[in-house]
Amino acid sequence: MRLLLIRHGQTPSNLKHLLDTAEPGPGLTALGQEQAAALPEALASEKIDALYASTLVRTQLTAAPLASARGLEVRVRAGIRELTAGDLEMRGDDEAAHVYMHTAFSWSAGDVRLRMPGGENGVEALARFDAVVAEAHRGGAETVAMVSHGAAIRMWVAARADNVDVDHAAGHPLANTGIVILSGSPGRGWRALLWEGESLGPVPLTPGPNDPTGATVTPLSPKE
Repeated sequence: MRLLLIRHGQTPSNLKHLLDTAEPGPGLTALGQEQAAALPEALASEKIDALYASTLVRTQLTAAPLASARGLEVRVRAGIRELTAGDLEMRGDDEAAHVYMHTAFSWSAGDVRLRMPGGENGVEALARFDAVVAEAHRGGAETVAMVSHGAAIRMWVAARADNVDVDHAAGHPLANTGIVILSGSPGRGWRALLWEGESLGPVPLTPGPNDPTGATVTPLSPKE
């Protein structure tokens, strides 16, 4: 199966660098709407058979233009929602961001019993994402697109792709509507084919120093 993991478009909380993970979450900014609208053309070469989004509003809004262009139903699943921030929810300070991402990448590295302060642990987070991917694979689709979230995608890919390690995932943020493409299956495992660090649609002219929209496309290197 070919699996396209797409980060949602820009939200007001992205601009403020807030850990905003609760349901239903914010909608998209004007730029985020443009990014979502650009997806059908950006993915014109992909024959997408099934389209999923998380239970957070921003992913469903991002998926909507693609669904309309392809005549696809958006299958909403909680399993691919953002990693729950727990006690760190709506914080935007450096300490909170460090704890959040350190915990997420610890899960990727195998420390799955570690728990996000006041939130889920790695066993729970990986299991719920795995379940949606397994459901999509059972459906027999050749190419599946899932509109999810930056931390969830980076954590899951670093944990499951044979050729992506934690150092790569930690060092390469995903832009809004950035994409990771993988090939494989739950049984055989996964290999990342592309890690897209810049937006598929319009990007801010002056991204902030901590804004992942400032990232660039980087080729993958084999996992050591």
